[in-house]
Amino acid sequence: MPCVISSPSTDCGKTTLSLLISCWAFSKGIQIQTFKVGPDYLDQQQLSSIGQPICRNLDIFLSGNEWVRDNFLKHSSKYEFSLIEGAMGLYDGLGSTTQSSTANVAKLLDIPIIFIVNAKGQVASLLPIVRGFQDFDNGLSIKGIIFNNVNSDRHKQLIKEVFKNEDIKILGFLPSDPKISLNKANLGLISPLDSCRKVDVSYFASFAEQNLDVLSLSKFLKSPQNEISNSLSKKAFKIENSKPIAIAEDKIFHFQYPETKEFLREIGINLISWSIFNDEEIPYEASSLIIPGGFPEKYADHISDSERSLNSLREFRKNGFIYAECGGMMILGDFIKDENGNNHKMSGILPFKSRKSKLSVGYRYLKGLSDAPIIKKNQKIRGHEFHYWEIESSFSEDHLIKKEYENEFSSPWKIKSWETKYKNEGWSDKKLHASWVHLHLPSSPEAAKNFINATQIDYL
Repeated sequence: MPCVISSPSTDCGKTTLSLLISCWAFSKGIQIQTFKVGPDYLDQQQLSSIGQPICRNLDIFLSGNEWVRDNFLKHSSKYEFSLIEGAMGLYDGLGSTTQSSTANVAKLLDIPIIFIVNAKGQVASLLPIVRGFQDFDNGLSIKGIIFNNVNSDRHKQLIKEVFKNEDIKILGFLPSDPKISLNKANLGLISPLDSCRKVDVSYFASFAEQNLDVLSLSKFLKSPQNEISNSLSKKAFKIENSKPIAIAEDKIFHFQYPETKEFLREIGINLISWSIFNDEEIPYEASSLIIPGGFPEKYADHISDSERSLNSLREFRKNGFIYAECGGMMILGDFIKDENGNNHKMSGILPFKSRKSKLSVGYRYLKGLSDAPIIKKNQKIRGHEFHYWEIESSFSEDHLIKKEYENEFSSPWKIKSWETKYKNEGWSDKKLHASWVHLHLPSSPEAAKNFINATQIDYL
């Protein structure tokens, strides 16, 4: 039976532990299917970068119970081992609730939890922490525990004494080591696509062998064997003679779920890569374009100098459909204003400037304001936001008639979090959808149908 790697809070070492186990399995010639709880892209990329099968997201809020269960069984059953990396603390979910939390996923899939705890500066205090999590919900089973930041034999021995009468197996003690620490930035871990420092698979594997009880751990990694297909039927979306879709994908734009590309290919749509980083023109055969999230602010100067790509984007706007999420939306504006106050020219398709702001993060409820390409009037779907940037109206010299330009677009939806009121958000017309909100199209039949219809129309 596979397990969920969880912890009392964020930054306890869940991703590091998941990488250690994955690298150890790789060194033994064992393929392990990893999963990440929640909408996270960066942890997922780390776990996909070491030669194992790509990591996949399990998100109850975005995808629903059935899709999460089916997706887990479908992919884990293909490989000998599998594990799930949790998000934040074990019970942290939607707002102040446990909904969509790691605990929620563990109960849905009926699998045990391996707990990793930061032991720095603690010995006896570790016991009430662990007992509290064990006793909080009798429907969960914490089967093993690993202590992080244990840097001496004395510290290790004292912890063993504290837990000697507890009904929980200690599966390892991880000492601090800069060689296994992961680089971080504003949005979390630095993407392996954007870092010169890669995971040293052989070192991670050796470290795991030395500091983890890998024999006992392997018993919590055995994949279930009941195969299943995803609940979203591909037959309902099957397309003959489909129009190709280009996707921006490089070290700038890479926040996308693997299931999205798989789903589109399975229903017969040809996908073509496009790189703004390499200053490429949008492939001529593409009739639609996806620009996912990423880090355009980090590469704003580079994008501004990519004249072939920006001119191609402006030209594509005339007759093609554009779908842009978060960072993808930012390059559709006039400028990106960097943290030093410098403006970097973008495509100018939308009349705004992007600038650094406070963090906006969380799940979002979406309700259609009118019939738009991705959502129809009064339709309800779900998404999430995660960005440190905001937009402000910005009319450049090219936008001389403000009123005319404003009337060209409307908000496709109104959005709210679990604790806020609805507000209008995003930009839309019949050939464009741009928003801060990320969607999980493969598990949302309504949004998927709308997206496919929008990309298969002849706009000439």
